[in-house]
Amino acid sequence: LSFFAANYITTIGVDFKIRTVTINGQRVKLQIWDTAGQERFRTITSTYYRGTHGVIVVYEVTSGDSFSNVKRWLHEIDTNCENVQKVLVGNKADDPERRVVLEADARRFAETMKIPFFETSAKENINVEEMFNCITRLVLEAKLRAPQSNIADSGGGVRLGGSNIRRHEKRKCCS
Repeated sequence: LSFFAANYITTIGVDFKIRTVTINGQRVKLQIWDTAGQERFRTITSTYYRGTHGVIVVYEVTSGDSFSNVKRWLHEIDTNCENVQKVLVGNKADDPERRVVLEADARRFAETMKIPFFETSAKENINVEEMFNCITRLVLEAKLRAPQSNIADSGGGVRLGGSNIRRHEKRKCCS
């Protein structure tokens, strides 16, 4: 989890990681399922949605097609998940020459969907930590609003959708 592989090759399948973060003194274990390889073939099943508490929908700012699919993925998430927290993420923000999705357009879209928005760079470690802290806070706040549910026992986690996102944590980019 602590490196960025510039030559990472996208594979068909699911990448699973566990990450522990501390929010307001509370340790939270994130189960992160990166399903990017399957979305290209539209083979996501309800199995991946079951027990999900948070979804990070990732598109590449260098791909208009990637951004065009965001609305469909958000609809599919809403159809298959109850009370799920969502965040929209534009990845590859470190590549301005290849950018085709304007930040203002994506931000406006996120506002209409009433979900937080981040532009990130896994390569340069820009906003990655902030984005993970945001989705974790949203899930914790939802848990507090619905005390009868027990997130820890449900086997749920945070799902990544859209393009692959790799974290680079050799140093914090923002304090």
